[in-house]
Amino acid sequence: MRWMRAAGRGLLVVAVVLSGYVASGTPSDGARGDGRGPLTLATAGDLTGYLGPLLEGWNRTHPGEKVTLVELPDSADETHAQMTTDLRSDNSRFDVLNIDVAWTSEFAAAGWIAPLRRDSFPLKSFLPPVVDTATYDRKLYAVPYVTNAGLLLYRKDVLAEEGIAPPRTWAELERAAKTGAPKHGLDGYAGQLLPYEGLTVNAAEAVYSAGGTILGDEGERVTVDSAAAREGIGFLARGVREGWIPKKALTYTEEESRQAFQEGRLLFLRNWPYAYVSASGKESEVAGKVGALPLPGPDGPGTSVLGGSNLAVSSHARHPASATRLLAYLTGEKVQRQVLTRGALPPVRAALYQDPALIRKFPYLPTLRASVLAAAPRPKSPRYDQVSLAVQAAVYDAMAGHQTPEAAVRRLARELAAISR
Repeated sequence: MRWMRAAGRGLLVVAVVLSGYVASGTPSDGARGDGRGPLTLATAGDLTGYLGPLLEGWNRTHPGEKVTLVELPDSADETHAQMTTDLRSDNSRFDVLNIDVAWTSEFAAAGWIAPLRRDSFPLKSFLPPVVDTATYDRKLYAVPYVTNAGLLLYRKDVLAEEGIAPPRTWAELERAAKTGAPKHGLDGYAGQLLPYEGLTVNAAEAVYSAGGTILGDEGERVTVDSAAAREGIGFLARGVREGWIPKKALTYTEEESRQAFQEGRLLFLRNWPYAYVSASGKESEVAGKVGALPLPGPDGPGTSVLGGSNLAVSSHARHPASATRLLAYLTGEKVQRQVLTRGALPPVRAALYQDPALIRKFPYLPTLRASVLAAAPRPKSPRYDQVSLAVQAAVYDAMAGHQTPEAAVRRLARELAAISR
């Protein structure tokens, strides 16, 4: 998700990799025999170029544990493929990984990442929901690094001209998208509806907002076959069928949808906060005309899916002490502030969301804080990649009119049950 590019460009996934002590325990070049040594950090999609300068601070103060920055592919799917291929190897070169929050359960269940001591990190200083994304089987397997939550961006000028209040419910959103958007030559609403991880996020948000769930008990129980899931997926399918979600939105990722909104072609957009920053910039055609709200639901504010990335230590880590120290450094308040100010990425430190100076610079922070506090993780499962593919396929077919929402939910329940066996 780039702000994964999660915010990335929608979902920023940063993969952190450290080089150090082989599985046999033989120190590599530069190791001091105490679990410390040089580090290699790999990132997928460092679009703002913030991470290199940030790591210079670590390198100045840790000359024996210098970090070399390496970039993996921009795509979260390609990053996942490269990481898992490497981690299955006995000679893995990855020591620390900054993984999509949805991968924690998968990587922990596979034995690829090591459990961490809770008292090594200031978890009580983080926004509470983000800590849950770093756990599996009630153990801490990662440390939250970047968080994210979806927002509803809207054209303030258009709503004001039409005398329409910013929507708090699905019905209000539909009504404005149907009646207000066409008067101004705009499409009504879009999210990230191409069959990829972004669609899993949009679908989960619709189901959660309606009061439903997809999986329970760490993926062992399928819960998607419910009236709430049918209502949530029906909301998306109805939008496409009735035209207030344009059919071209079925090809949108974070970037295509952001571009459509920023070029003045959309009234409403579900996206990550980076899209608000971009659409409010000097080069945007809608600068000064953009508002942001928590996502709506059937009867009031809905539920966003948590985005972001977590730092985890590989089970093959060659410099585990350095790995832990780097995790603590990257999640410290000073660095977390730079994650926001240099990288425009949502930090996990709760206090930063109430800092008046930061709010003046990033006015969406209070809205984002509310969205994160009300957000929920994507379905937890050791087979998350298969779960996500099943969700994408079923929901896309419902939106494309190949199946009714009811049939799509029944099909998804069957497929998830097969995956969970």
